[in-house]
This record gives sequence, structure tokens and C-alpha cells, in this order.
Amino acid sequence: MQPVDVRILGIVEYTDAEEMMSVLQKQRIDDEIPDTILFLQHPEIVTVGPRAQNDGIAPPSDYRSHPVDRGGGLTWHGPGQLVVYPIIHWNKDDEKSVADIISKIESWVIAALDTLGIKGYRDERMQGVWVDDKKICSIGLSFLRWVSRHGFTINYDTPQGRVENLAGCGLAEATTTSLAELGHSLSKTEIELALISKIQEFLQRDVRNDTYSG
Repeated sequence: MQPVDVRILGIVEYTDAEEMMSVLQKQRIDDEIPDTILFLQHPEIVTVGPRAQNDGIAPPSDYRSHPVDRGGGLTWHGPGQLVVYPIIHWNKDDEKSVADIISKIESWVIAALDTLGIKGYRDERMQGVWVDDKKICSIGLSFLRWVSRHGFTINYDTPQGRVENLAGCGLAEATTTSLAELGHSLSKTEIELALISKIQEFLQRDVRNDTYSG
């Protein structure tokens, strides 16, 4: 089973993470590093994907924003949200399409939440993971030579109203929320450990190490 490095990085400015992802993606393409998964958080910012840019959708003026090249529309980042960036060369038999990879990530998140007593599921309205008719996990990837950049978010205890007040990707305001708003009290560490515990089963990769820095 091929190895994967897990790096738990704490709070990282979005533009710094963007640069980090680009460097790691090139290193992974050149086989200088193994598959790598970053766990981190961002100060508040809304990333604006090509779908939102093409549709002329922008966040409200009181949200800091930044354009990105991953799939999807508007995605909120900030306190109380875990961000996961898989810098992975998707080369297995069940990773032949973007849809396959999105489905695999959804299954991974759903299984991790299940270990924490939370029932997550897919919803035809939008890719990602939903709980109690609300979206709590958004997924948006970018690929180069089948190595991914960007990734997914899990809202566990975001500031009241900040995610809920943001509309985009065809979803109405208040469709996206946090686990805390749904009555689930979880820490970032609990979610990280749940995800790490399911990497081998759902990504078919062996966690080589997990590095804490911040």
C-alpha cells in the first residue's frame, strides 16, 4: 500500500497555503514526495471559484475574498472550520474520473463522521456531505497530471451567521451551516483523528506519519 504523509499545520493564511499547495503539487508530480494531506485552518476569507466568477456571483462586501482555480463557486473559510488539502496522485482503479475521486472523498468524510456519532450523507443538490438537511462539507479540487490541489472543508463550529449568510453555487442562504448549529459539539482534533483513522480504509493509502506544527 502506497504511503501518505499527514501534516497538521494549524492556522495558515490562504495565500500562503495556496503557494504551499502549488509547490507540493509539483513535487508530487516529480515523485519527490509521497501523497500528502494537509490539515489546517484559515483566517476568514471567501474563495471565489470559476463557476461563481463566470456567473458574476460575488460575496457580500463585508467578506474578504480571493479568486481560485478549483472547481465550484463561493466557499467560506474561517474559524471553526477544518480545511483538508489532499496533494494526491490519484492512480488507483477506482480513481479514473473526477466524479470517482469526489465520491471517494465523500465516503471518507461520511465514515469519519459516523465514528463520531453523526449521520452524514450525499444530497443531489450539491456534491459534498450533508447532515440534517444542511451542507456541512464542501469539496472543490484542481488537477494537474492527475495530482490534486485544493480539497474540502468541514464546518464544525463557525461564527454564527457567517457561513449561513453566504449564498452561492445555486444554494440558498442558510443551506450551509456548521455541526455546532445542528447540535453536535466536536473539536477540530476529534475530526482530524476520525479522518486519519479512515484513510487506509477509504483512500487505500498507509499513513506514514502525522506531523503537528502549530
